[in-house]
Amino acid sequence: MAKPLLDETLWEQIAPLLPAPKPRRFRYPGRNRIGDREALSGIIFVLRSGIPWEMLPREMGFGSGMTCWRRLRDWQQAGVWLKLQHLFLERLHKANEIDWSRALVDSGSIRAVGAGEKNRPQSNGSKQTRHKTSYYNRRRWNSLGRSYLRCFMP
Repeated sequence: MAKPLLDETLWEQIAPLLPAPKPRRFRYPGRNRIGDREALSGIIFVLRSGIPWEMLPREMGFGSGMTCWRRLRDWQQAGVWLKLQHLFLERLHKANEIDWSRALVDSGSIRAVGAGEKNRPQSNGSKQTRHKTSYYNRRRWNSLGRSYLRCFMP
């Protein structure tokens, strides 16, 4: 038998972070909901294998790919993944399993406060400003003897 994607100890840590499902309607309740563990296993399968959501095999018991995708979206909006990341980082830090000497802060992930001087005029968002700017650029390119459109087309 194949090894399960989500073992019991990991599921016990993740389950309390998941939001409670909405109660089913009394009248016209619809289909039974796929369990959170099955949906999470489907999400893990798609992310590890790289297949499209629509290609998730229902025979594996994960439900449809769209169900797993919706559950992923809902959990993202509920902040589950951020809580899970903080939980795991906290536990790894307490167990002294993180080597912080290898940590790196990159300007692509940290906002640059102040952002320096602006070297171009700022638009107020009106259509007139955009029209004037594009007309100015067109005249400038034409004055250099180049067609404005040739700069952007091969």
